[in-house]
Amino acid sequence: MARRVALYAGLVLTAAVILLPVAWMVFASVKPEADITGHPAQLLPEHLTADNYREVTRQIPLARQFLNSVIFAGGVTVCSLVFNSMTAFALARLDFPGKRVLFVAVILFLMIPYQVTLIPIYQLVAKLGLMNTFPGLIIPRATNAFGIFFLRQFFLGIPRSLDEAARIDGAGDWRIYARIILPLSKPALLTIALFDFMFNWNDLLWPLIFTTSTKMETLPAGLALFMGQHVSQYGVVMAGATLTTVPIVIAFLFVQRRFIQGIATTGLK
Repeated sequence: MARRVALYAGLVLTAAVILLPVAWMVFASVKPEADITGHPAQLLPEHLTADNYREVTRQIPLARQFLNSVIFAGGVTVCSLVFNSMTAFALARLDFPGKRVLFVAVILFLMIPYQVTLIPIYQLVAKLGLMNTFPGLIIPRATNAFGIFFLRQFFLGIPRSLDEAARIDGAGDWRIYARIILPLSKPALLTIALFDFMFNWNDLLWPLIFTTSTKMETLPAGLALFMGQHVSQYGVVMAGATLTTVPIVIAFLFVQRRFIQGIATTGLK
């Protein structure tokens, strides 16, 4: 009994520490600017105000940037699921020359920060005339090494006897991939979808480099305008960050059980 109480107490304390920045962000979004920068700092607001939310919608095209973020993050997520799953299927279930070399290359790409490849990708996108377009934002991120590796490990845990039974019935590789592997891999696919959507939704550097038009800005790029060198509008930034966080929280609540299942079972045989 004492161990269980100590365990629950530790979990509650850990959750409180993790959620403290989120609570600070939400409470600061409804505080006047003077209360946010005042000393000593207080978590709970003494005076509630909605001015920060009105100001963020007035100073930036919030609806347009929200739509841009949805198209960018959603497009990357869909493309990533398609191409990552096909590549992972080939690495996990098919035999072809150079398979091991290709897998080693995937592992090596996991170790390379994407910032290293920004300059050559920027030059290629510019030469193709895809600057300030959604294809220019989405296509370079249509696949990634982490998604391929993650799905490959999950696919390895699916019994090969299912493939053999399907081949006896006359199924080919595409049918096995679409009718057997994908339906059994929903937890892993939802996990990768959440990772990809969250990463691209919150990314600031990529949209800033590949877009120069205000009509193509995403939410993180729009919120960066409120953090200047000499003046920062903390209340407005917190209001915008709160609105930006809502879609991620909703997405996680929908796939929470599958997400945990995908993390727990990946790599197990």
